[in-house]
Amino acid sequence: MSRIRSLFINLIIKIYKIINHFMSVKKSVIIFESNVGKSYTGNPKYIYEELVRQNLDKKYKCVWVFENPKDKNLKTVGTCKKIKRLRIRYFYYIMISQFWIFDSRHPRFIIKQKDTNYIQTWHGTPLKKLALDMDSLSMGGETDIENYKRLFKLNTQNWDFLISQNKYSSEIFRRAFDFRNRIIEIGYPRNDRLVMKYDTDQKNALKQKYGLPLEKKIILYAPTWRDNEFYSKMKYEMNLRINIDLFSEELGEEAVFIIKSHYLISKNILINNETNNSVLLLNSSSVDIQELFIVSDILITDYSSVMFDFSILGKPMIFYVYDYEFYRDQLRGLYFDIVDEVPGPIVFNDIDLIDQIKKIISSSSTYYIEYNEKYKSFVEKYNHADDGTAAIKIVELIEMLN
Repeated sequence: MSRIRSLFINLIIKIYKIINHFMSVKKSVIIFESNVGKSYTGNPKYIYEELVRQNLDKKYKCVWVFENPKDKNLKTVGTCKKIKRLRIRYFYYIMISQFWIFDSRHPRFIIKQKDTNYIQTWHGTPLKKLALDMDSLSMGGETDIENYKRLFKLNTQNWDFLISQNKYSSEIFRRAFDFRNRIIEIGYPRNDRLVMKYDTDQKNALKQKYGLPLEKKIILYAPTWRDNEFYSKMKYEMNLRINIDLFSEELGEEAVFIIKSHYLISKNILINNETNNSVLLLNSSSVDIQELFIVSDILITDYSSVMFDFSILGKPMIFYVYDYEFYRDQLRGLYFDIVDEVPGPIVFNDIDLIDQIKKIISSSSTYYIEYNEKYKSFVEKYNHADDGTAAIKIVELIEMLN
């Protein structure tokens, strides 16, 4: 952030805090934000689109917050208004909205009006330790764990409702967030579409949308971010631990390797698609990972919550955890031992990863024979509430509160 921009935003914040005392909430105004304004995705997107499906975007004034609302890739539906994060209109709508629907924490200087209903959708079932459960902090240059927990707790006290994907998450959220209001255990709105059945034509339409070949296998690599991999304060980068040239050599004729980085990643790896068209980096504001799940044949991940969403589809997963002991014991900590629970092969280097991909492509039945019982238990534990109606239930809640 430049010094002039920083001074400008600080001035707006000071003015906002004064004006806020004199503002009142306006009925039927809803403000949405996903991935701290980086994209039009996630649970907020699917709640909003359910409003549109029911033609309720005519009844409610729906406002979407984006880092760059003029981004041509932001193809929203309905009649929403797009505003820029941390600018004058942002603060105005924050003050007057009857509903906030966010999937991450709000900025700490934001003040919630007493008549505002804050629906915190969150962004995944937790595997890595969260908030008050964390033992240490090494996040983007921040190391003061006690201050981090204090600010986190202050933030969650503003949440009126918190959406949970499953009973397991509800128990962790209650403790880790010190959350004392209402947990809505209904599954995730973003997963409603994963419960649906897709025919070949529908899958091919999504492949064409993302420029994917129709005849090849789609391998999706979606790792989480690393707290200690940053290039400036709270600016994260992605260090790819896969030899993409080797992937192309071994599998390029029959598969495409998609890399979808976490939304917190600001600096991505560079891939020359002119010389390597079997590896694609998809990370623009228009990329909806739920759609990538639908077209993918195999998911590769690590400690990311994508595993809990993808398991709804019942397709093969591989867990590439090259830093497992360090991540578990020093960097972040985990809520459960993935070796015991995840329904797929666990690999620690890219050679074994490619071998496992080859095995699944050549005979997916072998994968299901080996991991069927684990997969069944995994789905029963983490997807029991994902029945395709989560967004409808949140719209019903909004209507009731309105």
